[in-house]
Amino acid sequence: WVNRWTAEEGRHAFCIRDYLLVTRGVDPVELERARMETMETGYEALDKSLLNVCAYVSFQELATRISHRNTGRYTEEPIADKLLSRVAKDENLHMIFYRNIVTAALQLAPSQTMRAITEEVVDFQMPGSVIPGFSRKAVQMAKAGIYDLRIHHDDIVTPLLRQWGVWELEGLDEDGERAREELAAAVSSLDGEATRFVERREEAAAKKAARQSS
Repeated sequence: WVNRWTAEEGRHAFCIRDYLLVTRGVDPVELERARMETMETGYEALDKSLLNVCAYVSFQELATRISHRNTGRYTEEPIADKLLSRVAKDENLHMIFYRNIVTAALQLAPSQTMRAITEEVVDFQMPGSVIPGFSRKAVQMAKAGIYDLRIHHDDIVTPLLRQWGVWELEGLDEDGERAREELAAAVSSLDGEATRFVERREEAAAKKAARQSS
C-alpha cells in the first residue's frame, strides 16, 4: 500500500508540474531549484507510532484534498480546475483508507488511539513545511481562502472527529479520558484562533477596498 500510495502522490506532482511548465505558470528554473532543495532537505516522520502516522495522514490527506480543490477553483481556469479536481479525488480515496484504519483502531485500542489523535491535532503541520518559503506561501494561501485556520477547523478536524465518534467513545482508560479532554481544549483553541484570523482578514480586505475607492 505504501508503495502504491507513494506512486499516486508522485503522479500528482508530475501532472501539476507539467501543467505549470507548459503554461509557464511559474519560472521553471526557480521551480526546479526549489524541488532540489526540498528533496535534499527531506521529510522525516521522526518517531511517530503507527497510530500517530495513521491519525496524521487522515488529517493531512483531507487537508490536501480540500486545498487542491480550492486551488483549482481559485485559478478560474478550466483545465487547472479539472486537473486539480481529479487530484483531489485521489486524495479523498487516500483519506478514506487511513480514516478507516483509525476507525478500526478506536475499536481495538481506544485509549491509545485517542492519545494519537490528540497529539496529531495539537501538533499538526503539513509535510510541505520543508519547502523553501513555505511560511510565506501558507500566508498567501490563507489570505486567498484556499487553506486557512477556519477551513482546517471546520472542514478537516471537525468532520473527522465526528466521523470517528471521539466525543461519544466509551471504554477509555484514565489516559484516554485525559487525551480527550486535551483534544477538546485544542479544538476550542483552534476555533478561537480561526475566528480571530477571519476577522483580521476581513478588516484588512475592508481597508484595502477603502483605499482603492478613495
